[in-house]
Amino acid sequence: MKHDGLKNFSLAILLICSLALTACAPSHEKVHSLTGKTMGTTFNVKFVADGSAAELDKDLLLSDIETRLLEINQLMSTYIEDSELSRLNKAPANTAFTISDETAYVIEEALRLTRLSDGALDITVGPIVNLWGFGPDLKPETVPTETQVAQARALVGPDKFTLQNNQVIKAHQDVYIDLSTIAKGYAVDELAEMLEQRNITNYLVEIGGEMRLSGQKPEAQDWLVAIEKPVSSERAVQRIIHIGDNAIASSGDYRNYVEEAGRRFSHLIDPQTAYPIDHNLVSVSVIAPTCIEADGLATALIVMGFEKGMDLAEREGIAALFITKEGNEFVEYRSNAFSRSVKIMQ
Repeated sequence: MKHDGLKNFSLAILLICSLALTACAPSHEKVHSLTGKTMGTTFNVKFVADGSAAELDKDLLLSDIETRLLEINQLMSTYIEDSELSRLNKAPANTAFTISDETAYVIEEALRLTRLSDGALDITVGPIVNLWGFGPDLKPETVPTETQVAQARALVGPDKFTLQNNQVIKAHQDVYIDLSTIAKGYAVDELAEMLEQRNITNYLVEIGGEMRLSGQKPEAQDWLVAIEKPVSSERAVQRIIHIGDNAIASSGDYRNYVEEAGRRFSHLIDPQTAYPIDHNLVSVSVIAPTCIEADGLATALIVMGFEKGMDLAEREGIAALFITKEGNEFVEYRSNAFSRSVKIMQ
């Protein structure tokens, strides 16, 4: 199905813990809530207005949030035909295409994570994703042939374009840059920054399951986050955690997939093989200071698989929770950084 906004390839698998959001508070200090739709999903902004923020106009803040999200979509959506990114993807090869500071920042951050993950996160994987039917185009009726996969793979890789001084030059007309694995996290960070600029320091910002949290709720109660159990038949909680002033993002392959001749193909594509991932790692949650980093790393780690993903997490000090499917059981593994920085509530 097609929709406006950024496609959520890194399936949102975080739930806001209802207990954390409905606790009673004194009348002079309460949790305010703003909600809406964006990027093919929903956004939720919850905050405590105290001090200089107490007289905040909520309607104006909601309008500013919606405007900001529209601006980001107009820059980075692959679903809006005249977005900056869509125009870049239509641009001819070997011709400089000037992009905004914002899009350049998101691309540069993606390239940093590409290098960090040895290519597991690749924003040029779009031709392969589209071929498998998980992009803006409709799903194919059959699994792609080896020839089709090879043709798409020839267009993929961070070496297929250059970015310098806000100018992108593609090596081939059909090079296709897709920021869906990281732009939603960027949008979360931008909304958090909007709140900070309004002297709001106690908040929870969430878009499609990706979150950034700061401070506390009234009466010194912590914001809590529930990580969903990776099953497609129901929504159940795997863990309830407290992450402090950080962001969290998750990636999983248990709800978005294609079936062909009894075989299931994940929506998560390994850029190095050009085929859907095929391992027992079903969910990864990453905690980081910014949501753009957590968003990109969650995708990279699940593409890498458990062993390589855990090796990277330990080497780089990434706080990550891995859930594997071993037989009929889900098994949970935590990186050392996760164990140190995250408080398990349940």
